[in-house]
Amino acid sequence: MTREESVLTYLREHDIAFTNYNHPDGKTIEEAKRWWKDDGSVHCKNIFLRNHKGNRHYLVCYHCDHNLDIRSLEHRLKAALQSRGLPAPGKLSFASPERMMRYLGLEPGSVSPFGLINDHEHHVHLFLDSSLQEAQTLSFHPNDCRGTVVIAKDDFEQYLSIVGNTYEYIELYD
Repeated sequence: MTREESVLTYLREHDIAFTNYNHPDGKTIEEAKRWWKDDGSVHCKNIFLRNHKGNRHYLVCYHCDHNLDIRSLEHRLKAALQSRGLPAPGKLSFASPERMMRYLGLEPGSVSPFGLINDHEHHVHLFLDSSLQEAQTLSFHPNDCRGTVVIAKDDFEQYLSIVGNTYEYIELYD
């Protein structure tokens, strides 16, 4: 079963509504924008980060038209985690392809929250930009950069509750 088929099967097995379509490779936002349909969804950018010790991993999702300053992101994530009594992430860096495969079962260019299906130990914490709470629908790769899944925000949150990883909405940029 392909990665995409695994995602679609998982969503169907859990009665989570979605639509999907396929297109040529879109490993970067710039490439993917050529193929995305005008479906009214907020297309999301996803990055996979690790802390300086390599013992904590974070998936960060935000609107694809925004850029993040990694140092500012460190401060925002630190504040969010410490406000809940959790350890600060320290210096962040992009996780290696090996870590991405180990924790999400994914390769660079195909990172999405659907990779959490493969994180059976719930190691990865998901940060979503607070602006995504206002979206009616969101879209992500189905763990393959040749497809797009469009999902209502409420159905996406149902998916997150089923998959079991911790997650939170925070303001990632001004």
